[in-house]
Amino acid sequence: MSSATATHDHSHADHAHEHDHHQQSWLYKYIFSTDHKVIGIQYGFTAMAFLLFGFFLMMVMRWSIAFPGQPMPIFGAIMGERWAPGGVVTPELYNMFGAMHGTIMVFLGIVPLGFAAFGNYVMPLQIGAVDMAFPKLNAWSYWLYFIGGLMMMISFFLPTGAAQVGWTNYSPLATTAQIDVKDLFWTGQTQWLMAMVMLISSSLLGAVNFITTLLNLRCKGMTWMRMPFFCWAMLVTAFLLLLAFPPLEVAAILQLFDRLFGSSFFLPTGLVEANRHLDIAGGGSPLLYQHLFWFLGHPEVYVLILPAIAIVAEVIPTNIRRPLWGHRTMIYAALVLGFLSFIVWAHHMYLTGMGSVVSTFFQITTVLISVPSVILLTCLMISLWGGSIRFNTAMLFACAFLPMFGIGGLTGLPLAFSYIDLFLHDTYYVIGHFHYVVAPGTIFGLFAGIYHWYPKITGRFMNETAGRWHFWPSLVFMNLLFAPMLVQGMAGFHRRWHDGGAAFEGTTHGSMWISELVGGVFKLFGFHMYDGKGNDITDTLMILNPLMSFAAWGLALSQVPFIINLFLSIKGGKKVTSDNPWQSTTLEWATPTPPGHGNFLEDPVVYRQPYEYSVPGAETDYTPSWLPEGAKVEDKLTHAKH
Repeated sequence: MSSATATHDHSHADHAHEHDHHQQSWLYKYIFSTDHKVIGIQYGFTAMAFLLFGFFLMMVMRWSIAFPGQPMPIFGAIMGERWAPGGVVTPELYNMFGAMHGTIMVFLGIVPLGFAAFGNYVMPLQIGAVDMAFPKLNAWSYWLYFIGGLMMMISFFLPTGAAQVGWTNYSPLATTAQIDVKDLFWTGQTQWLMAMVMLISSSLLGAVNFITTLLNLRCKGMTWMRMPFFCWAMLVTAFLLLLAFPPLEVAAILQLFDRLFGSSFFLPTGLVEANRHLDIAGGGSPLLYQHLFWFLGHPEVYVLILPAIAIVAEVIPTNIRRPLWGHRTMIYAALVLGFLSFIVWAHHMYLTGMGSVVSTFFQITTVLISVPSVILLTCLMISLWGGSIRFNTAMLFACAFLPMFGIGGLTGLPLAFSYIDLFLHDTYYVIGHFHYVVAPGTIFGLFAGIYHWYPKITGRFMNETAGRWHFWPSLVFMNLLFAPMLVQGMAGFHRRWHDGGAAFEGTTHGSMWISELVGGVFKLFGFHMYDGKGNDITDTLMILNPLMSFAAWGLALSQVPFIINLFLSIKGGKKVTSDNPWQSTTLEWATPTPPGHGNFLEDPVVYRQPYEYSVPGAETDYTPSWLPEGAKVEDKLTHAKH
């Protein structure tokens, strides 16, 4: 018996013994649980709450951009006179919300939802494990994440406010910001660094746990190439976190030393702040911080996108009744993608003045990394060909993911070249490109996963009508929000203008056919828009600002059907009548619904590849991977024994 199987059998015995002789209290079963499924659900709901809050910050910023100098209804008064005098969003509040929006959405929202929530719940089930390799470490990972998020939230209520120098937190600006206070520890900038140390530590614990689980706890018959693509993507993502996050944790700790203890790791000699020379040793390198940050920053992009691709790779075969095209090819592409992601980071730093040889190297690697990305996308698209597609809500989001991620990838290719990036750097073009990857790209993939695995988690379906009311407006408003950013970016709009460019009329008051079209629509309904100086902007590129802001608020309303559907379906959704309601082939559908403690009623065995759909000669159009040769497919509902 292999060590993996032995560990698996031993774990079953331990869990059975614990199950029979020890009844956990409600607090330890649902709050301080070590069960991977409960922890996955905790990650999921916590991450979605952070995503909602981060989205709110963006909506406040969009008001400032669309209507500079005008009081914001309702929320303007809530912000108080310090941050929003008279209800008007100040540049300081805009910078604070901008920094925290990026931090919250990436580190507290998308990564925990895609990797930690889905990975924790689904991955052990797909490999036939009873739990993660280190259940207590898994719990520690969640609570470090929760504490880090709590510290981020509390920083909003400090006298200095939260961090204000961008989600990248570049030195020396970040090191010297908010230093005119008596206690530097209780400043937003310092708490941002402390929280990041917590969040990174959480990710490292999770990464070690995922890797160990995948290496050692696969059930009998689960060879490497029988693993679903979802598990392979989780493995690559875990390695990315394990290898890329430590440099940023080191950078955060060193920046803490610079702020609190007078060191100069990132502070150069002769630094002037508020018309006075800072009393520091100097000799540090601000560029060192950028290297450490972006060494994590670009693998982080694939930490964001790989879980979404993995989810889509599970949803599509189930709903087209065909095998995933190029399963092995996708695995190799993901491995190459993970490797190449570590040698492209400096394309974020072309403006730092790097030499032509170094910039050429990073231009080449950046173009090369598009190859495995295209392979993954192509395999998913080819899989659709000839399929008997059923367009449930999960499949709608999965299908929309493909062109949205494609747009995000294609708009990134020009940024690979230094001579183009010198012009587009820090413009709205970069914002549009990145958000096409992570918003209609990654987040659509995550929505697909929620609708797909919800029946397994709760035993009930989400409402399909509400799902369509969620999908179609989200698709429209996503594009109305992010597509104009690409246009404005090519016209030179800077990403950090709190007034939407009202102070830079030479750049922002030009026009293009798209601005004339949008302005014509506004005038058709009798509306004329004005900037903060009272200038009519209806026929200029600035008219795209209110268009994008209205789209952002429309996108927020589009999430209301999802939120209602998510909670009401827990008790009121249509009940499943089978453990395998989608008639899928991967191992998570062999568990009771919802899975109980220990997951499986008997030791699972895998007999075939993970995507055996429409096999010639088979009685049904799906052949589960756990079904022995010659056995018939059973369509039944099993309740877990508690």
